[in-house]
Amino acid sequence: MIEIMLSYEPAIRLATFLSVFAIVANLEVWAPRKKQRFSLQTRWPSNFGIALLNTLLVRIIAPMGIVGIAMLGSQYKWGLLHYIELNTGITILISILSMDLVIYFQHRFFHVIPVFWKFHRMHHSDQDFDTTTALRFHPVEILLSNVIKLIVVLSLGPPAIAVLVFEILLNATAMFNHGNIHIPTKLDRMIRFLLVTPDMHRVHHSVSPSEMNSNYGFNLPWWDHMFKTYCAQPKSGHVNMEIGLQQFRDPQELGLFSMLTQPFRKPDPRANDKNP
Repeated sequence: MIEIMLSYEPAIRLATFLSVFAIVANLEVWAPRKKQRFSLQTRWPSNFGIALLNTLLVRIIAPMGIVGIAMLGSQYKWGLLHYIELNTGITILISILSMDLVIYFQHRFFHVIPVFWKFHRMHHSDQDFDTTTALRFHPVEILLSNVIKLIVVLSLGPPAIAVLVFEILLNATAMFNHGNIHIPTKLDRMIRFLLVTPDMHRVHHSVSPSEMNSNYGFNLPWWDHMFKTYCAQPKSGHVNMEIGLQQFRDPQELGLFSMLTQPFRKPDPRANDKNP
């Protein structure tokens, strides 16, 4: 079963992406949380365009992918976990938790370190918040993120199946927690014990610096609680809160070319953009 999953990695990831996107996008139509400022026709082509560009770029630069590197690492016993006697299930669990923790800190560092923030802020410059916002990352950030994942895979030595499951979970939960979905408060509170919910992550996309510099988790909410970066609700409420960045309010900033050039334009107003 594991061998089959690894053999069909691209197909499995594409099928998961399309399925989760279809579910979340339909929920956004039938149970929206917040009225959007812009039409889908204004935002979606650019968000999908940047996602396609990133996919092609990663496939060209690193055709083996992170899963392929993990398979190679297993063959040559690269990484710490190859030298610790654990059963397969525990090894997979430790691998997934470790990679998720790394992603949490990677996200924090991309807010703290100015040169990284210049590229990450393109994700925050979306002026609405929906499932396509999860696709909106600058190509430079995607490449840096893949380098970080590569270092983790080579040093930790997770099984290839754990890397595949983590990548699928990360992509699926990111589309879910960026969804413009209304989830009843009690149900949202229950889901937050295990997963980052849309209401939890929407706080992170607030124009308010204190709110933007919170809720860094993409998958598991535990790290924000553990490292004191959790913010339960936005001060203005989800319906009234403003999404995006103050220096990128022009609708033209939603275009693909503008998105790609944002890191090289408009210096950061430190009071708004810098993480404490």
